[in-house]
Amino acid sequence: MADDTLKIKVFHIQQMTTGKKLKLTPDSLQLKEDFETDCPDLESLTVKLLAPGQTHIVTNTIMDVIPISTKVLGRLGAGITHTLTGVTVVMTGAICAGEQMHEFGSSEGILAENMMFDRVGTPKSSDHIILIDCLAKAGTAFNRALALKMFEIVDQYIQEIREELKLLSGNQAIESYEYKEEQHPGKPKVSLVKQVAGQGAMYDMLLFPDEPSGFKGGQSIIDMNNMPVFLSANEYRDGALRSMV
Repeated sequence: MADDTLKIKVFHIQQMTTGKKLKLTPDSLQLKEDFETDCPDLESLTVKLLAPGQTHIVTNTIMDVIPISTKVLGRLGAGITHTLTGVTVVMTGAICAGEQMHEFGSSEGILAENMMFDRVGTPKSSDHIILIDCLAKAGTAFNRALALKMFEIVDQYIQEIREELKLLSGNQAIESYEYKEEQHPGKPKVSLVKQVAGQGAMYDMLLFPDEPSGFKGGQSIIDMNNMPVFLSANEYRDGALRSMV
């Protein structure tokens, strides 16, 4: 496989359950009932499984919507990526007896009224939702460090699923896509300019995390002084940008 070729193999989750152990097959996912974290600022981390249409529930403010994908071979933008459809992670958060984890307007309340489904970057209305709620201890200061810690902890939970996803045989994927970075000498050069968020605790963007749309290994655009960055089309489609708003 050429170094500039990206293959994405898709596994569609049709059945989801909860249990004592994490189990993943090409079409089913069993979530762990418990997830322990030693973060001193966190009061609790709650994981709920919502079946399709089960969205008329009250949640804390929506911090992020996260797809589940993982690198099987190569770097971001090349090699092989496995991804799950039919399931999406929705991350919410607040401070116990305090403020919601938001920056420019909170979205706590009934999930169905605060989430626009079936849009780019949001769950499909037919998706199972893994709802992960982070609740900080009462009196904890709302700042960038707390927000990043919450994102890190949720990413650790998702990473356990990614590790199982790496082990699935690509031959069992229901769809497979191949994207080549091709040169066309003499033709017009095309670029897409994207303005990204980079100005606050909950208004941040990570670049080049270790996993597609992941957290670990990512570099904050804030820490890069909001300097422009060049991405290839394959890096972009492979999750080299992680928006956290």
